Amino acid sequence: MLNKIKQNKIKILIAVIVVCCFGIIRAFESQLFYDPFLDYFESNFIKLPFPEVNVFSLFCGLLLRYVLNTLLSLLLIYTLFSDRDILKFSTYLYVFFLILLLGMFFIILKCFPDASWLLFYVRRFIIQPIFIILFIPAFYYQLQYSKN
Repeated sequence: MLNKIKQNKIKILIAVIVVCCFGIIRAFESQLFYDPFLDYFESNFIKLPFPEVNVFSLFCGLLLRYVLNTLLSLLLIYTLFSDRDILKFSTYLYVFFLILLLGMFFIILKCFPDASWLLFYVRRFIIQPIFIILFIPAFYYQLQYSKN
């Protein structure tokens, strides 16, 4: 066990750095990104209308945050699996979910003013690195399954 840790110390270091970067992004989210929904969702938002937003700035902030989380996630995936096919597949998934989630976010924002819970969860998938929590076990299972 200790031998494996010594052999993979660079991978472990990179993984720890990536996780710390996720934490830094989360800790400084209000300073780094324009997102009026940070305060909105911390309040009792169920009965409140959506806040006024600058759509372009909100789009840029959400896009930047998603791209940062995606790049860190892809680095972590490549560090853990060292497989270009998995990296390429993950990239396609992240691009697909970016288009899907941002489209859903702005459709909900403009067309469904009473769907605050739906907007909350769609936004959560955009701003948090939730996909990495799903992808790592899935890829690990796939690699184990393909060995048998």
